[in-house]
Amino acid sequence: MSVFQIDFGDTPDTPPRVVGIDLGTTNSLVAFLDLTGPQVIPGSNGSPIVPSVVHFPPTGDPVVGAEAQEALLIDPVNTVYSAKRLMGRGAADVAGELALLPFKMAEGSESVIRLSVGGRQLTPPEISAYVLRQLKQNAEAFLNETITQAVITVPAYFNDAQRQATKDAGRIAGLEVLRLVSEPTAAALAYGLDKRRNGTIAVYDFGGGTFDISILKLEEGLFEVLATNGDTHLGGDDIDDLLLRIALEDVATEWGRDLSADHEAVQRLRRAVINAKHELSTLPAATISLDYQGLEYRRSLPREVFEKLITPTIDRTLVPCRACMADAAVTPEQIDEVVLVGGSTRIPLVRQAVRALFKSEPHTELNPDEVVALGAAIQAGILSGEVEDQLLLDVTPLSLGLETMGGVVTKLILRNSTIPASATEQFTTAVDGQRNVLIHVLQGEREMVRDCRSLARFDLKDIDPVMAGMARIEVRFLIDANGILNVSAKDLRTGKEQSVEIKPSYGLTDEQVEAMILESFDKAEADFNERQVREARVEADRILAAVDKAKQSDAWFDLPVEEQASVDRAINELHLSYHGDDHVLIQSKMEALDLASRGLAENMMNSAVRNVLKGTKIE
Repeated sequence: MSVFQIDFGDTPDTPPRVVGIDLGTTNSLVAFLDLTGPQVIPGSNGSPIVPSVVHFPPTGDPVVGAEAQEALLIDPVNTVYSAKRLMGRGAADVAGELALLPFKMAEGSESVIRLSVGGRQLTPPEISAYVLRQLKQNAEAFLNETITQAVITVPAYFNDAQRQATKDAGRIAGLEVLRLVSEPTAAALAYGLDKRRNGTIAVYDFGGGTFDISILKLEEGLFEVLATNGDTHLGGDDIDDLLLRIALEDVATEWGRDLSADHEAVQRLRRAVINAKHELSTLPAATISLDYQGLEYRRSLPREVFEKLITPTIDRTLVPCRACMADAAVTPEQIDEVVLVGGSTRIPLVRQAVRALFKSEPHTELNPDEVVALGAAIQAGILSGEVEDQLLLDVTPLSLGLETMGGVVTKLILRNSTIPASATEQFTTAVDGQRNVLIHVLQGEREMVRDCRSLARFDLKDIDPVMAGMARIEVRFLIDANGILNVSAKDLRTGKEQSVEIKPSYGLTDEQVEAMILESFDKAEADFNERQVREARVEADRILAAVDKAKQSDAWFDLPVEEQASVDRAINELHLSYHGDDHVLIQSKMEALDLASRGLAENMMNSAVRNVLKGTKIE
């Protein structure tokens, strides 16, 4: 009897380690998951915090982190900070902000920003890649192994362009980005709120450059983001800029000199106001101090004055909070836990505002600078299989759809839909013999194409040239786990298919993102009425074209004269109502034309039957 040899195969390799990275506006961190839980990884200086600053000297290699932060004082024009605020944005969007920054935009930068630093021209993703590369090196030195895979956190309110730019930065740094996870979701994991069986959690994330609010629901191990909102251009940097402007005016009055064009002086003064801001989180007063070129500036800043100055900035964070609760259909009383994330949440006024809004004491036990990185490490553990029985679901912040006849938007995936997400819908053609179909992908909450953001256009070519309304075009939207959209269109009659991964166009301002949602509420009734009018006109065009075609046939001439006159009157009345704004009137005139042309339709049908049966004999 023969015996089979058993091949046990090679001993399975240890799966590659996946690290979690918090790529922040001000500071960045990397963390990993071990048997005791998530741990942040220190750098060579012993601190896990890597300032998100890159210095490009005229000669030699770029430097990152604390060393670059020191270079900011002596060579600010070649030192880049807050690059995250520039990610995925167009030159026109940041022109005002760049005026306050020491580094300059390269000539010819239009749709994609390029900064001119150290004799080089670099995009924000390329600059962020230096920070990611430093974090990768810190992890490899600490863990004594090669790191190639990572989870990177992004603000929940980052749009497609900003998410894609973050993935590009990871790729440039030599990292395979397995997942982009929302910062609030990561924070909830870090606090262990997944250990609750059920609950509703609000995560208030006020960092250096962005603000996010997310409402999460935990139910039987399923972690789902019910809604998210925020502002990608609001953070602690705005408080720094406010204090800096006041200090510059103060210095100009006291010294008789305008330092705003002196980059070194501005950076020294910026550091002084940031130090004062930090002190005011624990002390009743702080002093802004600057010694520069033999001159001294001192200003005492009591906490009550500081809080009065920053109240409008803090109030700006509460508007998205209320909108997010409305989207999630919850009240403050229904929220079980509130988590604070981001260094700016150390400010006592911020905690006071959150406590008043949500009517509960927020979680502040963990270091707000580390909490997102710790959560990213847990998410990395989930993806690598080290953590079981947990599932995270994010949502898409804006609706996605297609342009259809009449310039209206047909939404396929609605705002706050859980991702990964997909939607499929069938469309048809509007013209006889149509060979090509334009697929125009849009993002936004309004009903009309002109009010939404265009993401991409592509043609589905060489479709079956059939009569209008007979074609069957299947369009599929797929949003992957990173929030990146793929669109495909297929002619079901021929099987021909065209697809595209949306490469987001840069240039969507933060104000436009917020306006997409706010205007959708403010103008909902007007938009819906206009949509009904447009759709009525599209239907009227179809009916008028069909009747006009029928009038060219013998069936028209077989109609009694009085019926012809009735059809013509109905056509004229429909034309008169067509350009008005009363969709109900247009609809009623279409119904009147349909009624008046029934005799014509019967003649057309009889003529078609006669043509089919012509020459046919019954045996």
